[in-house]
Amino acid sequence: MSSVLLPRFRLLCFIATCAALPLAAAPTGSFDVRAFGATGDGKTIDSIAINKAIDAAVAAGGGTVYFPAGTYASYSVRLKSNIALYLDQGATLLAADPPPEGTPGGYDEAEPNVWEKYQDYGHTHWHNSLIWGENLENVSILGPGRIFGKGLSRGLGRSRKDPLPGEPAIPRAGGPPGGAGRANAPQAPGAAAAAPFGYPSVGDSLPPGVGNKAIALKNCHNVIFRDFTIFHGGHFGILVTGVDNFTIDNLKIDTNRDGMDIDCCQNVRLSNCTVNSPNDDGICLKSSFGLGVVRASENITITNCQVSGYAEGSLLDGTYKHAERDRGGPTGRIKFGTEGNGGFRNISISNCVFEFCRGIALEEVDGGLMEDVSITNITMRNIVNAPIFIRLGARLRGPDNPPVGTARRINISNIVAQNVAPDYGILIVGLPGHAIEDVRISNILINYQGGGTAEQAVREVPEGEQEYPEPSRFGFIPAYGIFARHVKGLSFDHIDLRYAKTEQRPAVMLTDVTGADFDHVKLQHEVSVPLFVLKGVTGFDVHNSPGLPETHRETRIENDKL
Repeated sequence: MSSVLLPRFRLLCFIATCAALPLAAAPTGSFDVRAFGATGDGKTIDSIAINKAIDAAVAAGGGTVYFPAGTYASYSVRLKSNIALYLDQGATLLAADPPPEGTPGGYDEAEPNVWEKYQDYGHTHWHNSLIWGENLENVSILGPGRIFGKGLSRGLGRSRKDPLPGEPAIPRAGGPPGGAGRANAPQAPGAAAAAPFGYPSVGDSLPPGVGNKAIALKNCHNVIFRDFTIFHGGHFGILVTGVDNFTIDNLKIDTNRDGMDIDCCQNVRLSNCTVNSPNDDGICLKSSFGLGVVRASENITITNCQVSGYAEGSLLDGTYKHAERDRGGPTGRIKFGTEGNGGFRNISISNCVFEFCRGIALEEVDGGLMEDVSITNITMRNIVNAPIFIRLGARLRGPDNPPVGTARRINISNIVAQNVAPDYGILIVGLPGHAIEDVRISNILINYQGGGTAEQAVREVPEGEQEYPEPSRFGFIPAYGIFARHVKGLSFDHIDLRYAKTEQRPAVMLTDVTGADFDHVKLQHEVSVPLFVLKGVTGFDVHNSPGLPETHRETRIENDKL
């Protein structure tokens, strides 16, 4: 055959071979859920068939449980060790509607947990989920299909399932909005009684048969989540507690509460994910007492991710709607906390995008150690509260009266933020006698909306050491750019802070700060308004800053303005 005809002959052979292959063929050695009775019609409950396929794979020593194109309505899917779930293109695992109240069946019942008084109901139970696993190794959930939590509840004193976007909202049952009021909500039938600390939060509690998480894993290792999508994920799209050697890559999550919570986990690599969550946090690190031990979340990298607070569903359909929510504007951020019994150590966040959401929040209020944190290369647009929030508090929700924790050795660099709400600025707030230590912030450009008043500039900010750690709990801050209190070792290098509307508040307010260094700073201000307000500051330096004199003051400054 001539060399001219050979390429064409090979192409025809390739086409003929592909045409002979069955469509949506299961990977070699896999366990197709349809072979075990799953219908994929979106109506028949397929969870029995799915769990049979998993059991068959376990009996064979492990393997891939394969979902071809179709919609698989299901209650609880019970993962086992050495198993991968593979959702093919066009495959949807659908969380079925819970059975009517008083009817048996539905999702697996939430397991007992003697430690439930130290964190909310959702963080205390794992079995009442669409997919769950406990004490497993070598498990994977792989895409590119979809998990649709249509029949899941998101708690908050609402119904057995949460309405979809466009459906009428269900009013919250009792209690003010926010975490502090949830314990006042009426108790769901069959739920546990409330305990000290206001937990388990009866506003989040659910009766048997109701599910509230798309995926929940407890005490597992060697886990991979890759390539799939979660829509409308209940209280948590993903809750993983005590999961080590964990890779999360290329997920899309568009949901109504937390996108993913990484709780008491170690050696985690989270990359290339897009999380939209208007009503709660997007990517959230926790270190709760749900396992009954103090365990840090540590050795974690988060990179190349996007978080936002658009209306639920509008990320996946590409409309990016700016729907408002019921408390404080959209959430959708990256956060450490609030649960922080075990602390957060050795965490790196890089190359992430924030859009129409809250800013970075680092919160340690339950006695843990938050230390050795590096955050770099972040862009933010349309941020509705503090672009950077670091809080050491004394809620101390945990056994044996834990002491106040620590927050130290935090490095934040290369941040660009545009159209930031005027209320809070950068907040770095410790406690009297418990300073946040060694915070380095460099190469920051923030454009605030501005508009602060002279009355706001003299406002006293409450300590609120036992409050839920959220910028809104402090009220309007008397500095538009930076408010730091109870801090030891604070460095700002190459900082540029600007505003759109006239500001009558100073750029920076420091209270009870030791060792504050400002180098190469540009701080927009009105001529009649001071740049710095200093209260109880020891060791204050300003260098290489246009329009500012070189300043070096070692002695304590009780009350001064510059």
